[in-house]
Amino acid sequence: MTAGYELAQVNIGRMRAPLDSPVMKDFMDGLAEVNAAADAAPGFVWRLVDGEGDGATGFRFWGDEWLIVNMSVWTGPEAFREYVYGPAHRPFLQRRREWFEHLKEAVTALWWVPAGERPTVQDAEKRLTVLREKGPSPEAFTMKDAFPAPEA
Repeated sequence: MTAGYELAQVNIGRMRAPLDSPVMKDFMDGLAEVNAAADAAPGFVWRLVDGEGDGATGFRFWGDEWLIVNMSVWTGPEAFREYVYGPAHRPFLQRRREWFEHLKEAVTALWWVPAGERPTVQDAEKRLTVLREKGPSPEAFTMKDAFPAPEA
């Protein structure tokens, strides 16, 4: 945590096929393991979970049934980066084009939230829209173009 703030992130993907299809089988089969690794990762605080099970595949983004969303909160960018590029998640990242279409617009946004605050899907939609329309700013940024936490 940085000065009373935690790092929120949203990541969306446009599925190539329905979740129960053979195309998405490896993704769905590995989801519980990847989520468990996140839950156990140093610096992990929270992640969006639906009532369907281990992940958040029941949520839709911008009302689009082909977009799925991943949201989480971390103590800071270092912890988040370690998980994303770590051994449990990296293989998923490397195979993302098998399961998800390549989108030209930003699919990941980061922003700071007061410690203990949990963002909603609507919050994430707003942040990703801001990033797409205005580029990186303190309101929504990327790992490459990060902004520091607000002053306490």
